[in-house]
Amino acid sequence: MKKVAFLFPGQGSQTLGMGKDFLESFADAKAMFEEASDTLGFDIQKVMFEDSEKLEQTAYAQPAILLTSLIALRAFEKECEITPVFAIGHSLGEFSAVSAAGALSLKDAVYTVHQRGKFMTEDCEGKDTGMMAVLGLDDDKVEAVCENARNDGKKTWAVNYNTDGQVVLAGIKSDLSSIEAQLKEAGAKRALLLNMSVCSHCEILSNASVKLKALLNEKMTDSFSFPIISNATSEKYSSKSDALNLLEKQLVSPVLYKQSIKKFESKVEAFIEFGNGSVLAGLNKRGVAAPTYSINSPASMAEIIEKLK
Repeated sequence: MKKVAFLFPGQGSQTLGMGKDFLESFADAKAMFEEASDTLGFDIQKVMFEDSEKLEQTAYAQPAILLTSLIALRAFEKECEITPVFAIGHSLGEFSAVSAAGALSLKDAVYTVHQRGKFMTEDCEGKDTGMMAVLGLDDDKVEAVCENARNDGKKTWAVNYNTDGQVVLAGIKSDLSSIEAQLKEAGAKRALLLNMSVCSHCEILSNASVKLKALLNEKMTDSFSFPIISNATSEKYSSKSDALNLLEKQLVSPVLYKQSIKKFESKVEAFIEFGNGSVLAGLNKRGVAAPTYSINSPASMAEIIEKLK
């Protein structure tokens, strides 16, 4: 088998009906849906298959995305024995990675990210927060525009480094809108407000990060079967003490996804993305030599297992 790294997508990868094909063809999926619903106190299957409005809300999207990733991973593990060199999750996906490594059980993982979504919503309530995608502009130029705006008292931060020429900003919506012209003057091809009512990975979530660390301390074990690459530092960790500090930091720090992939891609022959769609495979198309395989259905899983031999 090839040397691989596991990847787990974050918020924004959700679509109505995700996970349904695994439920129909993979026996463990039904039990995993039931365990998640019992833990959360609501029918997550109904949210994922029928309620598009709830699925867009952070507190519901996060456990739904994580559950979909872990079901895909469980199905893969039934068919293919392979331990990754490391795992990288994008934002929320880092919690899927921690659970995949064994430091959070399924029920503790879905509960934790549901609460994480609630904490984020509480910190953003009444502040008109949002996020903006900036395309076609170098990182340093994006950062300079945001810094100039902050010097003028505005709340704008570069928070997701997805791939070359794609950075996501967070802050107050009106402040983000106010810098659109400056971003385009600097050379951005596009600056687009995203359909999100909360922001991520900036100081607005300082209260949420403290509450999240306390919850993780209750739920997490010190049992990691492989290392995780931190979104906040692009460094490996494989202990509970490091995870607590880094996952607390993650909520108020930029997601260094692009930097992490570039730093560690030479260590593996392929990346395997677990979850809905192929968001991370799409990001990796630019400048990443190793292939990224997306396991998002039973059919894709069978095909990819053959490629890994």
